[in-house]
Amino acid sequence: MATSWGSLLQDEQQLEELARQAVDRALAEGVLLRTTQEPSSSDVVNYAPFTLFPSLVPSALLEQAYAVQMDFNLLVDAVSQNPAFLEQTLSSTIKMDNFTARLFDIYKQVLEEGIAQTVFLGLNRSDYMFQCSADGSPALKQIEINTISASFGGLASRTPAVHQHVLNVLSKTKEAAKILSNNPSKGLALGIAKAWELYGSANAQVLLIAQEKERNIFDQRAIENELLAKNIHLIRRRFEDVSEKGSLDQDQRLFMDGQEIAVVYFRDGYMPSQYSTQNWKARLLLERSCAVKCPDIATQLAGTKKVQQELSRAGVLEMLLPGQPEAVARLRATFAGLYSLDMGEEGDQAITEALAAPSRFVLKPQREGGGNNLYGEEMVQALEQLKDHEERASYILMEKIEPEPFENCLLRPGSPVRVVQCISELGIFGVYVRQGKTLVMNKHVGHLLRTKAIEHADGGVAAGVAVLDNPYPV
Repeated sequence: MATSWGSLLQDEQQLEELARQAVDRALAEGVLLRTTQEPSSSDVVNYAPFTLFPSLVPSALLEQAYAVQMDFNLLVDAVSQNPAFLEQTLSSTIKMDNFTARLFDIYKQVLEEGIAQTVFLGLNRSDYMFQCSADGSPALKQIEINTISASFGGLASRTPAVHQHVLNVLSKTKEAAKILSNNPSKGLALGIAKAWELYGSANAQVLLIAQEKERNIFDQRAIENELLAKNIHLIRRRFEDVSEKGSLDQDQRLFMDGQEIAVVYFRDGYMPSQYSTQNWKARLLLERSCAVKCPDIATQLAGTKKVQQELSRAGVLEMLLPGQPEAVARLRATFAGLYSLDMGEEGDQAITEALAAPSRFVLKPQREGGGNNLYGEEMVQALEQLKDHEERASYILMEKIEPEPFENCLLRPGSPVRVVQCISELGIFGVYVRQGKTLVMNKHVGHLLRTKAIEHADGGVAAGVAVLDNPYPV
């Protein structure tokens, strides 16, 4: 995909002036992060990093990503309701990965007691890259699906105006009109509101589980403000607060500071470093309640890399989505090569292939939050150490997706304006609500495009590598 901004990227003086205008517009639109120096305070904020120009995305791939999102919602929901599949799939991983094992322990305990919640809410984001095929045509390939704390729906709702402004400044009004309107925060709030309504208690609140140091507060506030417009109140608390002041009554209803909670929305709890002994206790308390958890623990487990790898096996999609061959075909078309590293012949074979051609693979642990994957020489060293040990079962191997690079400017506070070679990652937000066995809502609610310089193999916006972007459909 050649860039259509080629000539504009040559004029340094013009780029500097455009960047100033773009940054001012981003600040005016509320495309904001707290600073690394003061992550708990909004006294000093800065703009969230973004691209100077929108990046070209083939319309057909954008449409394909949107079209398959409702299938992914169904698939995640089906996995979360299948204890036998989850147990079998994660059996080798939980022996070697303590974090997944702790989550699984809570899952088992809740299953044994009987699941108290009757309404289930999924707010997820499926992420893709554009694989450059042998003939030069791009293909949509899934990187992963995020089933917990899928972020940047709020800020992605505010970036289209920034790129429209940049193009209007250049008198490119026709191009500015092609930037898609996008409001994931509204759609995500719609899902929370539906779950709240089905919970059925007019005075109950939404509890957002927040991190102590949260730079991405404005992203979260966007969803909170949408809920408030519907007269649904949200309170922010940490796991520690839940452990100190959370309680269940005899009907397993959850109370926080004496206030009934209808929905628990996790924006924390996806990495081992986010849990202390106290936090694990709080997570169990929340999980045992009849409040709608987003996600419940089964849905968080459904988002693990090991489950992703298992879903790519022949026959698994058909088993989980019986009688839905079209959905299965749409899903399978987005899968990249995924390989198990469990002990045995299959895992041995995958390791041999990866060591023979390391540039073709990525080694992925069961982690969220970006910056965890291993590539190239690092991957080779890890595989050499792991190959004879059962610990290798806590990883999966994935085919490395090779998009065609393009030029853009990445704007970051305190960094000079320069043109770099980039690649993009497209995320589609999905929302579903299920009551008992009935699916009440299933929709896609918007997109997130993130772009990074090609020298960075891994990491998202929160990890300080990628920047926010908008797709320019071509």
